[in-house]
Amino acid sequence: MRIILFLLIFISAFSSAQDNKTTQMDPYIQNKGKPSPAVRPEDKVKIIHSDEFKKDTKYEGNQYMVGHVQIEHQGSILYADEVILYNDQSLVKAIGNAKLQNADGSVITAHEMEYNGVTQKGVAKKDVVLTDPKQTIKTDILYYDRLANQAYFNTGGTISDAQNVMYTKSATYFLNTKMIDFVGNVKIDSPDYIIEGPNIKQNQNTKIAEFFGPTTITNRANPKNRIYTERGTYRMETKEAFLNKNSKIFYNDKILTGDDMYFNNITGFGKATGNVTLDDPIERRYIKGGYGEVFQKKDSAMMTNSPYAVKIMEKDSIYFAAEKILSYQKPDSADISVKKSFLRAYKKARIFKSNAQGRADSIAFNETDGIMHMYTSPILWSGEKQVTGDKVEAYFNTKTENIDSLKVIGNAFAISKVDSLNLKDEFNQVKGKFMTVYYENNDIKEARVVGNAQSIVYVDDVDQETKQPQRIGITLSTCGIIGALFEERGLQIISCSIGANSDTYPMSKIEPDKRKFPDFNWNTRDRIRKWQDILVDSPNYEEIKYSADNELFNQAQEAIDKERAKEEAKKPKRVRK
Repeated sequence: MRIILFLLIFISAFSSAQDNKTTQMDPYIQNKGKPSPAVRPEDKVKIIHSDEFKKDTKYEGNQYMVGHVQIEHQGSILYADEVILYNDQSLVKAIGNAKLQNADGSVITAHEMEYNGVTQKGVAKKDVVLTDPKQTIKTDILYYDRLANQAYFNTGGTISDAQNVMYTKSATYFLNTKMIDFVGNVKIDSPDYIIEGPNIKQNQNTKIAEFFGPTTITNRANPKNRIYTERGTYRMETKEAFLNKNSKIFYNDKILTGDDMYFNNITGFGKATGNVTLDDPIERRYIKGGYGEVFQKKDSAMMTNSPYAVKIMEKDSIYFAAEKILSYQKPDSADISVKKSFLRAYKKARIFKSNAQGRADSIAFNETDGIMHMYTSPILWSGEKQVTGDKVEAYFNTKTENIDSLKVIGNAFAISKVDSLNLKDEFNQVKGKFMTVYYENNDIKEARVVGNAQSIVYVDDVDQETKQPQRIGITLSTCGIIGALFEERGLQIISCSIGANSDTYPMSKIEPDKRKFPDFNWNTRDRIRKWQDILVDSPNYEEIKYSADNELFNQAQEAIDKERAKEEAKKPKRVRK
């Protein structure tokens, strides 16, 4: 870019020539009324060679040199077929095979070159090529300004270096800072990536590019992997992107967005803060949070700061939330060519589906196979039914998108409200070591309990006269294995085997504390009733207060107490004399 080292100075040496003819030069370099500067000794140039020196009417009476012209100034040499000296205007024009070779090794070639010693502006025209140790610039017209120490073109051109080729409609090169300002359909073509945008600034020393306006960085090997931003910075050598406005990172068919983002195209690591979303259209799932990280090569991601995930389904989506959410893919153990997708929620994990809601310390979901694991104090609600245990596994039908069954491992406990339409303290219960729960029509229908199985079941019958359900009592059962059928208003024990023991007590004969197992825990405060409830640790609903129906038992106890009192009254009283 050192063309100015010669052209912007040497014309002053001819300002004292004899003729005063005018000429039409490029408007960019016009004097605009400025006087010609005084010639200093150091500004004088040396004419090395010219086949001929002429002065005639060809160039309005101005002196010109023809044939193998060489002019030297302070180590810079201008070559041309012809050089015209417009002395009264401090103008010089080189025509035909113009070449300026500077002392620093930079070279510019063009069909024509013009320079004004007063405005200190110059222009090179037609097939302009500038080469220096850092780059090569090619354009049709190149303008330069010595005072501003910059050069630019606006007729379209390319700037190339050892790694990249830059295409643009307009570019300004700031010589002091080595900054290039590209404007208008800019394209930077590198071996690995293509950068396109309306306005890009790049520092040729630091190889840092700044983006102003909609810009994309596209992976050449895999065009689906790309970066989009409307304001950002890209380090060309380390391939690091810093994105600050309306940005998206596309990788492995996923999309990461956020207010402020970073991505390393070499390591495949990216992160985002503020309104972060990771969208996975193939898995039909997205994750939102305040901070996220992605690992392209491992095909995994992590989200924190109040994150939640949504697994989109045709009829009924699933919502997850926790302190931290991970998503990743790994090869199937049975067939390594098949990748399976997983979602994991850690610490205070919550889940919502219209027919199943739950919480646990952690939740792991195999999205491909539809298997969900709930670890550490899991609790799952379905309608007015509650299931707890040491661990809960839920099996989804990947075609119907519904839960088919549950496996409850360790301290399995299922509770169902006898009548969901009232607030009576009446609950059917079944528990044991291991439980399998089966769904039908999106609701819990049946349970099979194995190992120390126990149940507390409210028993009703239909009054033959009123045709209304009538409470018979409560059945307490202990078996090795229990089969239970959940009905609209009750729990029916359909099988009780291996050491079966079952007794039915009328309501007047069973004590209130025997109507619940000691570890009974019907949780209404933490229950998730709508998907927004997962966004907090606990919705902290007001606990529902149920009224105990102990009237028959109390009447029986009163009758017993009265009988005891009568018996006591009949006994002779001992009188102390």
